[in-house]
Amino acid sequence: MINNEQIMAGYIQGLPQQFRESLHMEYDFLGRYKGKYENILICGMGGSAIGGDILRTWGLAEAPLPIIINRDYNIPRFIGKNSLVMAVSYSGNTEETLQAYQGAKESGAAIICVTSGGKLAELARANGDGLAVIPGHLVPRAASGYLMAPAALILEQLDLLPGARAAVEETADLLAGMQQALGPEAEPDKNQARQIAACLQGSLPLIWGVAGTTEAAAMRWKGQINENAKSPAFFNLFPELDHNEIVGFEMPEELLAQAVIIILRDRLGQERVEQRIAITKEIILPRIKAVIEVESAGTSFLARLYSLIYTGDYVSYYLALNYGLDPTPVKAIDFLKAELTRKGLPAI
Repeated sequence: MINNEQIMAGYIQGLPQQFRESLHMEYDFLGRYKGKYENILICGMGGSAIGGDILRTWGLAEAPLPIIINRDYNIPRFIGKNSLVMAVSYSGNTEETLQAYQGAKESGAAIICVTSGGKLAELARANGDGLAVIPGHLVPRAASGYLMAPAALILEQLDLLPGARAAVEETADLLAGMQQALGPEAEPDKNQARQIAACLQGSLPLIWGVAGTTEAAAMRWKGQINENAKSPAFFNLFPELDHNEIVGFEMPEELLAQAVIIILRDRLGQERVEQRIAITKEIILPRIKAVIEVESAGTSFLARLYSLIYTGDYVSYYLALNYGLDPTPVKAIDFLKAELTRKGLPAI
């Protein structure tokens, strides 16, 4: 019999396969989406939006157009007939994304939907929009491969994100290899994710990434610790945090003594940022519990980023087990949905 803890473990272990399956999906609607766009807007929330954050940072170096993330009911005013909008909702029933879809429709933008079904799939079919249907047997935060890889491959076929297929292939292989070192079967004293989770137990996790490189991974770590380990966690980015957050490590001393800083580093990081990280560690280390650094692996931007994300996924899972919690349910979110429905609003 599979217990609830094993369900989330299975989800995490299945991430490499999500990338592999995405490589074989057909997007027969793309011929009519060829054209010149001024911008790309990705609409989504929570686990359905993290893929957009990855594409945005990846696109900073590779995409010929700006990629903008929309976590809201309303879309930016500048979105119009020369925009490409990707509406991403795992369930297909996320109310913010559905309203954003309607706004994009009214703007005259070209729209492509990525979802497992729900109302969004119904609208896409009824309106003749491009539709990439992904498997629907997971929870949204466990489906990041299905939610991100198809969008990346679609953008590559539209000549908007070169090298996506090769990057997705590398990422699938890299994560499959990482399972051996991070999964439940790995020796605990050699398992980096278990070791980090042990340090985080009873602590306040502060996740620090680097703008333009590891920022989406930092956001993902924060969200996974929130949802899987049911614990508070916060993230910030270099170099911005050196202009404000580092001043906030004086009081309250009792709280700071429980803080653990996780620094997510890319092996191709900028020299000046590396210098900032070193100096910042000197400032804060005497006042907190610990600083833990996690280095990226892989060659492509996507593989390097997902090497950090995958480690964080396992950390959040092991932290939940350390607390004696089932990592899968999200009772607070379920309560919020029920209350919104009770008040006459559509369910998320």
